[in-house]
Amino acid sequence: MDKADLEKATEVARYAAAQAAGGIRSYYMNKDNVTEIKADNSPVTVADKEAEKTIIRIIKEAYPAHNFYGEEYGRDSEDSDYLWLIDPIDGTKSFVRGYPFFSTQIALMHRGELVLGVSHAPLMDEQAYGFKGGGAFLNGEPLQLQSQWLEHSSCVSTGNIQSLIKNNWAQLGQLLLKFSKIRGYGDFYHYHLLAGGQIDLVIESDVNILDIAALTVIVREAGGLITDFKGQQIGLDTTEVVAGNQKTHAMAMDYLS
Repeated sequence: MDKADLEKATEVARYAAAQAAGGIRSYYMNKDNVTEIKADNSPVTVADKEAEKTIIRIIKEAYPAHNFYGEEYGRDSEDSDYLWLIDPIDGTKSFVRGYPFFSTQIALMHRGELVLGVSHAPLMDEQAYGFKGGGAFLNGEPLQLQSQWLEHSSCVSTGNIQSLIKNNWAQLGQLLLKFSKIRGYGDFYHYHLLAGGQIDLVIESDVNILDIAALTVIVREAGGLITDFKGQQIGLDTTEVVAGNQKTHAMAMDYLS
């Protein structure tokens, strides 16, 4: 895909996310939503399944030869160079408990490289998106990471702190001391804040590619660095993330790698 093709594909993904949002909001408001517990002890709802069906249907109409990998219905055949990664409700626990920190995540991978991403938060009216070489945006406005180090207001946000404590407690503690504020915004939200320059670093573990694929593209296109704890690029097997600007990412790698 060239730049024009990626821009078109991003528009298709944005539309799919927006269409799925209507159903998600409806289930959220009326609570007519059956919750099941999956084998990994995570919840899944009717809204998750219906949203994923909507997204796949819309994208498949535009790209019938592409493959799909969704949170609820798994991965289809592997005969295409293009793989759509879909998490219809990232943050289902938040959705079930009734607070708005959940989102729809849609990304496209071409031959192992993430090339576009859409992150749509239905209850917060936020849609972040970007594609390779095209920049990143939030509700149509450009996103740009904070490039300076402002120690007096520096902020780090962590996700899935339990696994961080278990595996990197001492190193994490020393890193957190470098920052003025420590927050735990979690899920999509701290990546939106990072890409917009409101916070300086995100550290997260116990994730999967469907959680972070779209956000990876958005952070990169906003001028950021995002890797695993060893400095490796984000891929299908990634389970941990460090995201920031040149300085904060390097600080984190000094302690966590």
